[in-house]
Amino acid sequence: MAWHLHLDVLAILIVLAVAYWYGLNRSQPAPRWLHPIERRPLFVFGLGFLVVFVAEGTALHELSEQYLFSAHMVQHLLLTMVAPPLFMMGTPNWFLKPVLAHRRVLPVARFLTSPIVAIAVFNLTLAFWHVPQLYEAGLQNHNVHILNHIMYVIAAFVMWWPVLSPLPELPRLAYPGQMLYLFVQSLVPAVLASMITFSETVIYPTYAAAPRIWDLSPLVDQQTGGLLMKIVGSLILWSLVVGIFFVWYNKEEREVEKFWDS
Repeated sequence: MAWHLHLDVLAILIVLAVAYWYGLNRSQPAPRWLHPIERRPLFVFGLGFLVVFVAEGTALHELSEQYLFSAHMVQHLLLTMVAPPLFMMGTPNWFLKPVLAHRRVLPVARFLTSPIVAIAVFNLTLAFWHVPQLYEAGLQNHNVHILNHIMYVIAAFVMWWPVLSPLPELPRLAYPGQMLYLFVQSLVPAVLASMITFSETVIYPTYAAAPRIWDLSPLVDQQTGGLLMKIVGSLILWSLVVGIFFVWYNKEEREVEKFWDS
């Protein structure tokens, strides 16, 4: 398999990183000592850039476009389940506040990030781009492929918002609501994943005709991709459910102790 380092992707990410740093400094509220730019969010945001680079700028890109459906699924998981949460956790709330200053933005944002709509937006986008004709169009046309990934990332931000929102104007769900939301989201893609996993034929012709670089038949490759979609995605979401439960439990414990100490 021939592959090369995608310097164009690296250049775009560097430009975006510089723009992010510039935006942080421009939007930092006064007095600045009350709203410092902390190192931890910067590090987390940087990890998000690293994940995107792994997905788009390394050999994973060639594997996913030319050889393996399962590699494509790994790429999509990185772009939807890993990178967006890192970007959101690395963004101070005051960085996004100017966007909401426009009168029509906040109502639209509230609608899109409401739990039912957010789940629908993400999963309909996922299903839309797995229609064979559209999926193949993305593999054959680079511009369509870019559009595909942009829509995935935007839909992922919408999906993650009820759990990781950095803005009080668009608040997170309460802890029990977050847990239920993530649990439901872990179940919804099961239909699509099952169709892919249990199909008796190769759904996407590009992968059926692709050279075999490993001892992996096109059908087994497709089944592996379907399992990755369901199992890895669910593990990420369920791990967060467990983490949120313990955060909620510890908060309730502290409040009970504070009540009895008062």
